[in-house]
Amino acid sequence: MSEKANINTKIIPTWCPGCFNFQILAGVKNAILSEIEKGKKKDDFAIVTGIGCASKIFDYINLNGLNGLHGRVVPVCLGMKVGNPNLNVLGFAGDGDAYAEGIEHLVHACRYNSDFKYIVHNNQVFALTVGQPTPTTEKGYIDKTTPAGVKIDPLNPIKVVLASGCGFVARVFADVKQVEWVLQEAIKHKGFAFIEVLQPCIIFHPDSDYKQHLYNLQESGHDKSNWEEAMKKACEFDYNKVSGKIPVGIFYQKERETFEDKFPQLSELKKKNIGWKDIRR
Repeated sequence: MSEKANINTKIIPTWCPGCFNFQILAGVKNAILSEIEKGKKKDDFAIVTGIGCASKIFDYINLNGLNGLHGRVVPVCLGMKVGNPNLNVLGFAGDGDAYAEGIEHLVHACRYNSDFKYIVHNNQVFALTVGQPTPTTEKGYIDKTTPAGVKIDPLNPIKVVLASGCGFVARVFADVKQVEWVLQEAIKHKGFAFIEVLQPCIIFHPDSDYKQHLYNLQESGHDKSNWEEAMKKACEFDYNKVSGKIPVGIFYQKERETFEDKFPQLSELKKKNIGWKDIRR
């Protein structure tokens, strides 16, 4: 059986027909297969998910990993990197998972700078539990739990992670090519990488007219090494109703010493490229 066949599973997806999660899944698989074609093995990767529509991706990628608790994707990723710093660990969460229960973990992941990648599917609703607002839901959104509409301004995750010291900050739309490209760039980055994927929910948040407002940061000449400019770009979209352009691409990228490099036990394992089987011996 080929590596390509091995990365697929026989589980039938339970996402809604037409869900943008299918686009994200295809982009992620393409990025992983590209790394395998370059010489990595399937067992060099591991995935972690929480709870929610986004986290169902765990069932559809045939890789080692853990489907964990709601809001706890980040600490599990860190635990995997401590257990085996040579793993390429990919964490997946929805906006409710990442920005509500999981927000404290996200902030400290930026500080720690462990070398794993965190992909957040942001549809601005708790879709699996039928549409309640999340921390990034826009003001005025109405559902059965908020019949008078959301009254609180949404969180801006890009500003949060930039302020918390994240060394790789990106946002893309739920498009196969965009997801594939940004994940490949994140995998090359040494350190923690945060990727937000704007993903309209076709059932509970169908009026998210993101796509016609997007512009590419890299094509516009944005300097991704400039933190101040990255913060300015982050302020261009506040996650309320879209009135202007939405920047996508890499906002900021700067490498610094990783969490694993700070500890001789972990850095030695990385230098020797010792895998899990060797550690067990």
